[in-house]
Amino acid sequence: MFEMMSELGHEQFVACYDKSSGYRGIIAIHDTTLGPALGGTRFWNYKSEEEAIFDVLRLSRGMTYKNAVAGLNLGGGKAVIMGDNRTTRREMIFRAHGRFVESLGGRYITAEDVGTSTADMDFVHMETEYVAGLETRSGDPSPVTARGVFRAIQASAKVRWGNESVEGRTIVVQGLGNVGHFLCRELHAVGAKLVVTDIDAARVRRAVDEFGARAVDPKDIYSQQGDIFAPCALGGIINDETIPQLKVEIVAGGANNQLLEQRHGEELEGRGLLYAPDYVANAGGVINVYSEVAGWTRDRALRKADEIFDTTLGVFEIAKEQGIPTYVAADRLAQRRIEAVGELVRTWPQWPRKS
Repeated sequence: MFEMMSELGHEQFVACYDKSSGYRGIIAIHDTTLGPALGGTRFWNYKSEEEAIFDVLRLSRGMTYKNAVAGLNLGGGKAVIMGDNRTTRREMIFRAHGRFVESLGGRYITAEDVGTSTADMDFVHMETEYVAGLETRSGDPSPVTARGVFRAIQASAKVRWGNESVEGRTIVVQGLGNVGHFLCRELHAVGAKLVVTDIDAARVRRAVDEFGARAVDPKDIYSQQGDIFAPCALGGIINDETIPQLKVEIVAGGANNQLLEQRHGEELEGRGLLYAPDYVANAGGVINVYSEVAGWTRDRALRKADEIFDTTLGVFEIAKEQGIPTYVAADRLAQRRIEAVGELVRTWPQWPRKS
């Protein structure tokens, strides 16, 4: 465990258990240089504890970089709850989670993620103020996330084809959850052609009816002929098996941790595919959550998400100048900001301390 934390640069790992509700959770805090660690709570039926640990460590590190690149005064953290997210016995599970979040005294702020909802965050809020994404505040972050992914797609198009327009372009969208659906809406509005898939047939029918999308089986999505592949489901889908199937020029989507391993980013590069790093493209969600913490309006959050266009262009520029893959360029952009803030001169507080 300590070797994994040291390798990824984590500050804190908290394993949590509540006997009465059966709650089993993990909270990982990666880095708090820029501010309190913020990241959602994922509720998932992991095959093993090891899988859950690996997921929360990787996701929390990604949140540090995502928040840094987005220009937010937040560090990175993440939480996972192990279990069946279809359960109806949610109140006590999420209230237990809220108590453990509260025990960290503000070092970690949680929000919704895969398998959780704004209603679940209301239960968390019964036990702690360190929660965002509440229905009565910023609400569902999906529209803002989708806006950011859309702008990253436009930036990618500008770099690859010299024009940000995707009118008439074929976008292959994997996953039609909230983010995927709103992304399809944005793309359809500007005249893009859509090829879609999801494990939920109702979501697919909705996309076909509303956006004139062409539906394909989930296993066939990678081999579809198109211009852009937009993964908006779970992570790890850019791997040894899927990369050879891709028939697109750009990979830009809303899913987290799209590269199964870092070397897969290099393989995309070697095959001439332009990759918009996931945590750059999908930062709209955390921007929406930060808007709640900072007291922004929804319009201001959307304007901030629009800045992802320029951020994505900046990543591509660094990659070109330094001759490195785009995922490495994104990491360097994040590290540059973290180091700069970390090196700011600290002024002494009142001395001596009263406690």
